[in-house]
Amino acid sequence: MNRAALFDVDGTLADTNHLHVVCWWEALRQAGDDVAMHDIHRAIGLPGEDLLAHLLGEDRDTSGDDTLSTAHTTLYGTYFDRLPALDSAAELLREVDRRGWRVVLVTSAKDAELGALRRAVDADDAITATASSDDVSEGKPAPDPVLHALGLAGAAARDSVFVGDTVWDMRAATRADVACVGLLCGGIARRDLEEAGARAVYRHPADLLAHIDGSPFAVAGPHAGWPGGMSSASL
Repeated sequence: MNRAALFDVDGTLADTNHLHVVCWWEALRQAGDDVAMHDIHRAIGLPGEDLLAHLLGEDRDTSGDDTLSTAHTTLYGTYFDRLPALDSAAELLREVDRRGWRVVLVTSAKDAELGALRRAVDADDAITATASSDDVSEGKPAPDPVLHALGLAGAAARDSVFVGDTVWDMRAATRADVACVGLLCGGIARRDLEEAGARAVYRHPADLLAHIDGSPFAVAGPHAGWPGGMSSASL
């Protein structure tokens, strides 16, 4: 029986959420939309079209969506050669892989952006596959990306764990019946992650790695054997 370790990337393995915030803020500003950075931050993790709907409303004029997305992509692309991985992200993936889990990245990043993120994390030897929003009809918080990732790993939901940093990650995993772990390094509060479905919360990849023997990655079946609610987070 395969076990899948599903990882979000932005804000979970790479310290990029605030770069996305600034790039979306500038793209929106150029288009004449005044949106607070705090609100943009809360929307990070959604696919671009859903992010714009969340920020600007479903009844907005969508004719400018492509221009906004292109502006964000262009601005964010200026950071591709220096995207920062979070401390111990690569070591965490390799340790999980060493323990027999199939590591699958579950991300809204596309093409060149995903390539830049993988180069930043630098753990391709531990990654089995990647699932993106392009592979499914609906992105997070719908369960589709998580279910697609399970298929790539050949694993059942009950034998899998999802690690992410946003409420969208937690909701997507919960709707797919996958146990989920939240990380605080993306800037979302512990309470929000727990209310969205996180069964444990850690500060960052290094914290999860340091406490991995008390995490779902230490047991054969996360739903059956993991004492849900355990957390090393102090915030």
